[in-house]
Amino acid sequence: MAWDFSTEPEFQKKLDWVADFCENEIEPLDLVFPYAVRSKDPKIKALVDPLKQQVKDQGLWALFLDEELGGPGFGQLKLALINEILGKYGSAPAIFGTAAPDTGNMEMLAAYGTEEQKERWLYPLMNQEIWSAYSMTEPQGGSDPNLFKTTAVKDGDEWVINGEKWFTSAGRAADILFVMCTNGMFVVPRDTPGVEIQPFPSTHNHIIYKDVRVPLDHLLGPEDGAKVLAQRRLGGGRIHHAMRTIAQCKKAFDMMCERALSRESHGKIIAEHQMVQEAIADSYAEINMLRLLVLWTAWTIDNSSTQEARRQIAACKYTMAKVLKEVSFRALHIMGSLGTTNLTPLQAMYAGAPTMGLADGADEVHKVTVARSVLKDYRPHEGLWPTEYIPAKRAKAREKYADLFASDPDLLKYADAMEKYMASRGH
Repeated sequence: MAWDFSTEPEFQKKLDWVADFCENEIEPLDLVFPYAVRSKDPKIKALVDPLKQQVKDQGLWALFLDEELGGPGFGQLKLALINEILGKYGSAPAIFGTAAPDTGNMEMLAAYGTEEQKERWLYPLMNQEIWSAYSMTEPQGGSDPNLFKTTAVKDGDEWVINGEKWFTSAGRAADILFVMCTNGMFVVPRDTPGVEIQPFPSTHNHIIYKDVRVPLDHLLGPEDGAKVLAQRRLGGGRIHHAMRTIAQCKKAFDMMCERALSRESHGKIIAEHQMVQEAIADSYAEINMLRLLVLWTAWTIDNSSTQEARRQIAACKYTMAKVLKEVSFRALHIMGSLGTTNLTPLQAMYAGAPTMGLADGADEVHKVTVARSVLKDYRPHEGLWPTEYIPAKRAKAREKYADLFASDPDLLKYADAMEKYMASRGH
C-alpha cells in the first residue's frame, strides 16, 4: 500500500466508524463496567459480545492477522491508523481482537505452531475463548536472554520446567502462558501444578515454575529456538505499542489544549501565556514526528518484513516512551492540581511512561541496536582529516579545475583570491 499522506475514502469510512463506535459504545462500557471484556459473567458477556460482533460485521476483527488466519489482512499501515483510535480506550483493543499480549502470542503460534497447536490454542485465542500471557523476563536477568536460567528438561514424554519469571503481564488472568526457557518456548496452562503466581506485582506478575510438567507437544517451534520466536513476537509487539501510544499522546494533547483555553491566570486565559504556548507547540511537533516515524515503519513492514524494519521498530520503541513522558507531563502540569489525581487519565499516562520505556526491552538496549545498525552503513575516513574537512575538500575541488586554470589565468587569480578571503574568515 503506497502512502501519500492521505487515506482512501473507503478506508476513511472505516476509521470514522471506529472512532464513533469507540466513543459511543466502548468508552461508556469501560466507565460503567471496568474490565468487562475479560469477564466470564453471563450478564456482562451479554454486554460485550454484541460489541465484538459489530466489529466482526465491519470486517475489523483481529486486525493484525492476515486473511488466511481470520483477520482482514490490512497490513501494518492501516492497522496503525486504526490503533491511533483504539489506543485511547482501555478495552478497545480487546473488543477488536487485537489486544496485547495475545496478539504477539498468536503471531508466534501462526508462524511456528503445528496444525494441532493452532487448533488447540491459536483459534481459541482468536475467538477470545481463552486468554494468554508471555512469560519472558527474569528477576536476575531482566530481558537479556543470555542471562536467563529457566530451563525445560525432557523426562520421558514430558518436559519439566523450573525457573522464575518476572513481569509476566496479565499472567494471573491468563489461561495459557508462553514460557521462554533457555532451550525453547513452551506453552504452559496456568493451572498446571507447580505454576506459582506470587501476590505482587498485581498486574505484571511474578511467577515461579517449580517442577512444572507439560507434554512434549507443548514445545512451540524448534528446540533451542526461543530467541528466534521471541524476536518474531516482540518486533510486532513493539510497533503495535507505538501505534497505541500515539493515541495516548493525542488524548493528552487534546486535554492540554482544552484546558489552556478554559482557565485564567494573571488576568488572561493560560493559552495566552508563552510558556503554555511553548508546551503546546513542542507537544504538537513531537507527536507528529513520532507518528510519521511509526507510519513509515509500518509502511516498511508492509513492503518488506519485520526483520527488515528492525532498526526503525527499535527507534519507535524508545521514541514513543520519551514522547509519552514529555507530552503527558506537560498536559498534567497545565491541568494543574487536578492533573495529579486519578480523576483524569493524565496521571496514569505519566506513570505508565517508565513502563513503556522498559516493556519489550529497555530503551537503552534498543538505542544500542539502532546505533550499531546505523554505523554499519558508514566507514572510517581515510587519513587524518574527516571527509567534510573544508581545506582538504577545497584542494580536491581545485584539482577538478586544473585544466581550466591553465587556460585562463584570470579564473585562477579569482579562485586564489577567494581562497584567501575564505581563509581570512576561518574557513
